[in-house]
Amino acid sequence: MNPRISIITPSYNQGKFIRKTIESVLSQNAEGLEYLVIDGGSTDQTLDILREYGSRFYWVSEKDNGHADAINKGLLKSTAPLIGWLNSDDVYYPNALNAVIAAFDAYPDMDVLYGDAYHMDENDNILEPYPTEEWNMEKLTETCYICQPAAFIRRSVVERFGLIDTNRRFCMDYDYWIRLGKGGARFMHLKKTLAGSRLHPEASTVAKRLLCSRDANECTRNHFGKTPDRWIFNYAHALAENKGFRRSDKLVFAFTVSLFSYYASLRWNQSISRNILNTTAGWMRGNLSLAFRELVKS
Repeated sequence: MNPRISIITPSYNQGKFIRKTIESVLSQNAEGLEYLVIDGGSTDQTLDILREYGSRFYWVSEKDNGHADAINKGLLKSTAPLIGWLNSDDVYYPNALNAVIAAFDAYPDMDVLYGDAYHMDENDNILEPYPTEEWNMEKLTETCYICQPAAFIRRSVVERFGLIDTNRRFCMDYDYWIRLGKGGARFMHLKKTLAGSRLHPEASTVAKRLLCSRDANECTRNHFGKTPDRWIFNYAHALAENKGFRRSDKLVFAFTVSLFSYYASLRWNQSISRNILNTTAGWMRGNLSLAFRELVKS
């Protein structure tokens, strides 16, 4: 039987979670499943776990040039007409792949299909729904509402638009959705929960959030000629926290984030928008008023 859907797992030192990822794929019972794990030369228990599965799926472990490079290797190695990639700490929920195959069959004019997802912790506890929204290119410029493990593409998308941009170290999926949307690819939101996206200490540090925000700013500027204010504010908040400023010190934090917003806007847009000026002025007025009331009470 020819493969119907290829799933690619890029992997590097996620031995704590990769077994759950693999089992979530192999338990799908999807017809024509082709599974590939592209490991970047892990030094933890990952390789021992992969060896346990023998020849149940294709895997390779070799040095690569990062996450996007591993995904691209998988894209080039895979053969099915439908493709998804699942990071080595995320999971698919039961019957996700059959639902994806059925949806692509029902809507042959769709290029990209994305479903709903949950954020979960390191123990698989559900934290919150991922904020997925209906397809809207304009909204995509300001926020990534497509949860990567719940997104799937046709092989024709890769043939038409190319591989993942290896210059993007953190938001390569967001960059890809923008590239596809700008190029006229057709997206569809499948209203079914397909995947769990894991949030754990190693993935959600302040430093990591800052790097992700910086990458998103570079990505949006490259695509649109400027970085939207919402991404500027995200970066300013991450930078303030990275520098040790605490949200509990409301006035100092508001002042610091305002300054960092001006800095980020000048760095990526060479100007400060009226919206940024008005928004930061509102922060300062609100926090000055609060500080004054607290001072009077004392």
